[in-house]
Amino acid sequence: MALIDPAQAMGDVVKLARTNPLHIAGIGEDAASATGVEQKFGNLLASALGSVNDSQVNAMNLSQQMVTDPNSVNVEDVTIAMANANLALSMTKAIVDRALAAYREIINIR
Repeated sequence: MALIDPAQAMGDVVKLARTNPLHIAGIGEDAASATGVEQKFGNLLASALGSVNDSQVNAMNLSQQMVTDPNSVNVEDVTIAMANANLALSMTKAIVDRALAAYREIINIR
């Protein structure tokens, strides 16, 4: 499974007015700092999804190795890798579900 590049992801960018200098960047800040934050978030998201994908691929490779050459891998390693992959995928799904629910709630506020 190939992930898309964060630069290819499309979406809306909402600039917020800042009333307190300790709050998030908004009007009055230069565009370069906001872009840096957006790039950091995009890289963090891509890295997290990549690690979930890597755990899935690792579990699949170990299970295939278990079938083709059973003496080269321990059953415990396969079980642990599959459990880690399942947990990572479940957590990712839960986060996505919560983010979508929050988005729907924000849309319904208007």
